[in-house]
Amino acid sequence: MALLDDLDTRLLVDLLRDRVKPQKSLGQHFLVDDSVISRAIEIVSEKSYGLDKNSHVLEIGPGPGSLSLEILRSGAKLTAIEIDIESVLHLKRVFLDLDEQLTIMEQDALVGNWPQDITHIISNLPYQISSPILEKIQNHHANNLISCIVLLVQDEFAERMAMDRGYDTRGPLGMSLWLDFDVNLDRKVPSNCFSPAPQVNSRLVVMTPISREEMVNINRKLFRLITKHCYSNRRRKIRTSLSKSPKRLNRVSGWHKKKWTSAIEGIFNDTIPGLPEGWPDLRPEDLGPEEWAIITHAISSK
Repeated sequence: MALLDDLDTRLLVDLLRDRVKPQKSLGQHFLVDDSVISRAIEIVSEKSYGLDKNSHVLEIGPGPGSLSLEILRSGAKLTAIEIDIESVLHLKRVFLDLDEQLTIMEQDALVGNWPQDITHIISNLPYQISSPILEKIQNHHANNLISCIVLLVQDEFAERMAMDRGYDTRGPLGMSLWLDFDVNLDRKVPSNCFSPAPQVNSRLVVMTPISREEMVNINRKLFRLITKHCYSNRRRKIRTSLSKSPKRLNRVSGWHKKKWTSAIEGIFNDTIPGLPEGWPDLRPEDLGPEEWAIITHAISSK
């Protein structure tokens, strides 16, 4: 097809929709608002070095390529992972002669490895795979540091990622992300910014890598297991939940039911610096991630 300068967002979406009907099973809601696309790229410049020829961006579910277009215009290398064959064929038609800059991978983003040299992830995530994609991002980031991640996700899901409204939004999702990232909410994106329009609004979310002092020498797997265990019964007191060993405890190296019982026996009677008085009788959402880190350290130290 024509050069990048001859393409625009609406044209890309129309070209794909002329050939196929968006599939609800794949969560295909195509972004058509240029201001949202521009803001996603702008955030990268604010949070890290801007995109250039030295950047390698991963995009998950590019669909018609409206976000891909702006990434390519920045000069960055782009790896686009797309499971829908019709979208893959469309991308290959509209982005010709870009083999050195663009790699299109026809596969499930949850399966297989991602390129090790990724510097950024910028994506309009399909709603139904948002949680497992975030888990894969964290696993990838553990071995291949990412400079900045900008995601467009469902608004309510974004609030749970950032835990920005305290009690109501605290949970295992945000606790896990807190281990590796500062998560900040950016602009809201109304449903009419997509074609077809979803039934809910969306939100741009920024994930910036961070190294937390609170997590030095703390077992990260145990932290995740403890928070997930307690939040699975969020109306129970922490004392009640911790009195029973978490499921799959043996997946954490060195831990088993007998060791857990021994570790928990004295913890409720200890005065633990950094925790509020009477913390065992609070609900999980009453404590922030820093306090859960303290609890994890206290348990693993027994």
